[in-house]
Amino acid sequence: MDRRQFLHHAPVAGAAAFAAGPASAARNLPQDRDAEVVVERPREGRPHQGKVLAAIQPHADDISLFAAGTVAKLVQEGYTGHLIRVTNDDMAGPGTIGETVLANEKDNDAVARVLGLEKVFNLNYNNHRLDDISVVELRARFIFLFRLLQVDTVVCYDPWGHYEENPDHYVMARAIESACWMAGMNKDYPEHFAAGLKPKSVRERYYFARGPQLVNRVVDVSKTIETKIDCIVANKAQGPGGNNGARLRRRLAEKGLRLPELGGDDETANREYVRLFLLDANRELGRRYGLEYAEAFHYIGPKESPVESYVAEHAVPL
Repeated sequence: MDRRQFLHHAPVAGAAAFAAGPASAARNLPQDRDAEVVVERPREGRPHQGKVLAAIQPHADDISLFAAGTVAKLVQEGYTGHLIRVTNDDMAGPGTIGETVLANEKDNDAVARVLGLEKVFNLNYNNHRLDDISVVELRARFIFLFRLLQVDTVVCYDPWGHYEENPDHYVMARAIESACWMAGMNKDYPEHFAAGLKPKSVRERYYFARGPQLVNRVVDVSKTIETKIDCIVANKAQGPGGNNGARLRRRLAEKGLRLPELGGDDETANREYVRLFLLDANRELGRRYGLEYAEAFHYIGPKESPVESYVAEHAVPL
């Protein structure tokens, strides 16, 4: 069986490959016949009050495309959130390399504002070059940030996503995975503790992927889909959203045509372009689970101690 057949028939598949543009937005929908899929629905109030979330992306548009609805949902439910961007996006955007870097930095800041994230950290490695960076160095920077921010939950690329072409994605993700547990150790990087930091294990992880993936959690993002659209539009330097709706509206007008769905102004056109052409995967995944829109993840959550479970069930008064 060749790679194309495997992707078509495999029992596990990842989220749509948005980066290739609207034509690919319905491919590789999450589907696993073996893993038990949990549907995570919106919760009332602020049940996550006091918890800290790190949304981590190699590039300015990754969280927007694959996880913005989920990040927005968790922030609404009480998380304090932060955005970590690992590269400077110098290979993806308009103009000279310097202009590209600046445009993406502005977009990244805009995404953080849309999602209600408090701090933005730019690690500023070169785009497409993370496989030239020491994983130990990258891991150490994540460990520092997890301890500094006392992170409970991360949202990032799946370190084991199949057929991932971009080294920035899988190198970053694997450094994060090891940093999540090492940040909770009390002997790694003792200078952190001398500076006043404390160990902090990251116990929850929402991993997304562009290709085949073991999906075990589907998050209902129907109530935060407008925020996801805002995030995709905010990425004007790169990605399939940005100003593409306005461009399409102008191109049609030059031919004496229009799409009524794009409305009568650029802002509406950009948002409705995203709704029309870039959310097919989220709609289709939602339909499978009786939802309007959904995002898919491999979720790793806190593991309950068997000792504590046994004590809770069997302990009796002295």
